[in-house]
Amino acid sequence: MANPYLLLWLEGPLQAWGHDSRFGRRDSLDFPTKSGVLGLLCCARGAGGPQSEWLAAWADLDMQVEGYVPRDEKGRPLARLPLLRDFHMVGNGYDDGDPWQTLLIPKKRDGSKAVGGGAKLTFRYYVQDMAYAVAIQAPASLFEETVAALQMPVWDLYLGRKNCAPTEFIYQGLFDSAEAALRAGADLAEKKNRWLALRVLQGEHEGEVVVLNDVPVRFGPVKSYRNRRVTVQRPEMPMLSRAQQ
Repeated sequence: MANPYLLLWLEGPLQAWGHDSRFGRRDSLDFPTKSGVLGLLCCARGAGGPQSEWLAAWADLDMQVEGYVPRDEKGRPLARLPLLRDFHMVGNGYDDGDPWQTLLIPKKRDGSKAVGGGAKLTFRYYVQDMAYAVAIQAPASLFEETVAALQMPVWDLYLGRKNCAPTEFIYQGLFDSAEAALRAGADLAEKKNRWLALRVLQGEHEGEVVVLNDVPVRFGPVKSYRNRRVTVQRPEMPMLSRAQQ
C-alpha cells in the first residue's frame, strides 16, 4: 500500500494544540496541529530525542482534519464553547531550604533559579468538548509500525498536553485515501451524535488560508519547525447558545 492514510479520532473534554505559545501564556488553536499529531505518534512509539530522520519521512505528506461538536437530543448542534483559560501559579509556596520542596521550584536547565524568583504565573488555554477526525498520510515504509504502536502504545497518549486524556480509541483504521478515512470519521461522528463544525485542508483552497509553523524538523531539547499552508473551512450550521437549549 503506497502512502496510506491513518484515521485518528481525537476526542476528550479538553484538548490543547499550541502554535505560538510562551511560558506565561500557553495558547491553543481550535484544531490539531501536525506537530501535535506527530508528537502523539512518537509517544505511541516510545520515541524521544530529535527524531529528525523519522520526521522527514512525514513532513511533506498530507494531513486533513474535520472537527465535530456535540448535538442535543433533537439533533441540533450545540454552540462550541470558547477556549477555556486555566490559571496556574507554578513553584509558589515551596521552602527553598527543604531539600525535597526545592525540587518543585522551577529552575533553568543548568539548575540555577529562574529569573525573577521561583514562582511563575501562567495562563493555559484549552479546546472544550470537541472531537476531531484526522486523516494523516503515512509513509509506506512506516505505516505498519505506526499502526502497531497506536494499538499498543509505549507511552501514554494525550491530546496536546499530558492532562488532556482521550476518551475514545485514537486509531480508527487504515485507508487508501483521505476521502475514505474522513467518511469513516463522519460515520463515527454520526454514531456519537456530533455535527461537523470545521474542516482543515492542507494547501490553499476556498476558505481562510493560514500559515502554520507546525511541521516539525527536529524534536528534543532544541526543537525546529517549518511552515505549512492550510485552509480552514467552517460550514454553516444552526448554532444555539447553551442558554437556549
